Amino acid sequence: MIIYGKQVCLHALVNHESAIKTVYIAKKGILPQKLYDQYRDKIKFLEDRWAQSMAKGGNHQGLLLEIDEFAQSDLSTMKKSSFVLLLDGLTDTGNIGAIVRTAYALGVDGIIASGVKSLNFAAITRTSSGALFDMPFLIIPNILDVLNELKQVEFEVYGASMDGIALSECEFNSKKVLVMGSEGDGISKRAKAKIDKMVRIEMQREFDSLNVSAAAAIFIDRMR
Repeated sequence: MIIYGKQVCLHALVNHESAIKTVYIAKKGILPQKLYDQYRDKIKFLEDRWAQSMAKGGNHQGLLLEIDEFAQSDLSTMKKSSFVLLLDGLTDTGNIGAIVRTAYALGVDGIIASGVKSLNFAAITRTSSGALFDMPFLIIPNILDVLNELKQVEFEVYGASMDGIALSECEFNSKKVLVMGSEGDGISKRAKAKIDKMVRIEMQREFDSLNVSAAAAIFIDRMR
């Protein structure tokens, strides 16, 4: 897959050498000399118009990478963890990338996307600033399958909802799943029946909701 943008590409070059197939440069001096020497045999220079075409009009900043396709994690790995984030019907790669970045930084062990059959992993890698490289991530379309499997190994399931218990009033199990629904529809009806507790962020002012990535950051920080 193709990723682009200076920050995410440099992260991949420094930390994930084995995944790099080709380094495309459209701006002189974009690479530090050490990385240029390290990847000399994989570097190809591009005119800006070809770089723009590869980035499909995105802001490539003069650096693009062809890397291995994203390798998803597996459910058995998730079962061995202690804090799983479950995304119910989220499709926006900007929001998902921001959530991955925050979840990785704050110590979530893995992320499962449900209610979808596929996602644009190149876009999520970019919008997560490369955090997706290091975060176990798995797509399982049927959310009930996920919840049943996790509850069988003693995970307690918490759902983000404006009608839930205040976070400050909750004690969280050592093995926990946080379910975040989409901004438009919230948590799906079929998932709600499997959730042990609905929890909410306590607002200090009259306001109906937060962006899902901002809300996820607050829930993760309070629950960890």
